[in-house]
Amino acid sequence: MSKSVITSDKAPAAIGTYSQAIKAGTTVYLSGQIPLDPQTMELVEGFEAQTVQVFENLKAVIEAAGGSFKDVVKLNIFLTDLAHFATVNEVMGRYFQQPYPARAAIGVAALPKGAQVEMDAILVLE
Repeated sequence: MSKSVITSDKAPAAIGTYSQAIKAGTTVYLSGQIPLDPQTMELVEGFEAQTVQVFENLKAVIEAAGGSFKDVVKLNIFLTDLAHFATVNEVMGRYFQQPYPARAAIGVAALPKGAQVEMDAILVLE
């Protein structure tokens, strides 16, 4: 099986020893994205804006892989405050249509750079 690195300059550069995504066969594994503006590498302000930025960062990497949100089969959401769950659902509805991907929403104590939300995903390309 071949393995290749997927990168997009429209998403934040990796800030550690990882790739934005790895494609193995027809499956793409996206690393976690936090709400960094790819131009400034600074966090955006406000929970809804952070959620939108995370989806935009994921979108950039997904498109670099040759896919779209319809190809996402699994989405993991990490939240520092589960009270924001309804906002995540509302914003997610702007990016996904049925059938929705499988999903987990996990409450965590902290995220990199003080982010309030992080997401990673798996997509399968045709």
